[in-house]
Amino acid sequence: MFAPHYARPLAHGCLAVTTPVRIAPSYDAVAVSELLRGECFAVVDASGDWAWGFTEHDGYVGYVALAALGETCAASHVVATPAALVFAAPDIKSPVIDRLPMGARIISTEESGAFHAIDGGGFVHRRHSVALGEVAADFVEVATRLMGVPYRWGGRSGDGIDCSGLVQLALGFAGVAAPRDSDQQAALGEALADGGALRRGDLVFLPGHVGIMASATDLLHANAHWMRVVTEPLADVLARQPEGRGTPAIRRVS
Repeated sequence: MFAPHYARPLAHGCLAVTTPVRIAPSYDAVAVSELLRGECFAVVDASGDWAWGFTEHDGYVGYVALAALGETCAASHVVATPAALVFAAPDIKSPVIDRLPMGARIISTEESGAFHAIDGGGFVHRRHSVALGEVAADFVEVATRLMGVPYRWGGRSGDGIDCSGLVQLALGFAGVAAPRDSDQQAALGEALADGGALRRGDLVFLPGHVGIMASATDLLHANAHWMRVVTEPLADVLARQPEGRGTPAIRRVS
C-alpha cells in the first residue's frame, strides 16, 4: 500500500486493568475489542487523548485512550482464573487493593511464599496465574472456567466477554493464536465433513456467532440471549435461529 511516508509502530503496554479498543477516537465510540493489563499496543499515530494502532497479539486495529498506555510492555505471567485479587501484602488476610481479570498479564518481580510480588505494587497468589507461554492441555476446560461471566460486546476478559473473545482467550491459553472476530476464526482448523459427528472442542459457527462444543451435544458460548457464558444443548441454540439460518458450520481445531 503506497503512502508518502510510513510510521514505525512503537510498542506500549496497557496500564489499565482493561481498556476498550474503539472504532473511533471518542469515548462514545463502539468498543470493537479490548486491551488487558500488560498486553502490547503498537502505536502508529497519537493525537489529543487517543492513540491509533493495533494490538500486537492479534493485529486488531483501533483507537485506545493514551492515558491507559505506558511506555513499555512486558509480562512474565498471565491471570488464568476468572479473576485474581491483588493483595497489599503476601497474606490472604491483607487488604485487597486491585482485581485483575482472566487474561491480564503481570510482571512477577519476586516470589514471596505463595505469592508473586508484582511490578507496580501488590501481591497475586501463584495459583491464580501461569507463566506466560505455558500451554494448557485442554482449551475447553479453560473456557469452562469462565462460566457465568457476563456477556459484553468487544470484551475478551474475565470481567466480560463476547463469543469470539471466549474462543480467542481459551485457544490462546492452549498456545493457539486465534484471530479476534468470529468470521476470521472460521478459518481455524479443518472443516468437519457433512454428516460428521460433533465432538468436544469443535467450533460451531452461526451468522455473527461462534461457540465451543463442550460435549457431543452441548455448546459452550458467550451470548447475548442469556447475557453470560453458558453451556446449553446445541439444539436449543439452533431452535432460536431465524428460519433459514440454523445450519452451523463446524471447524475442528483439535
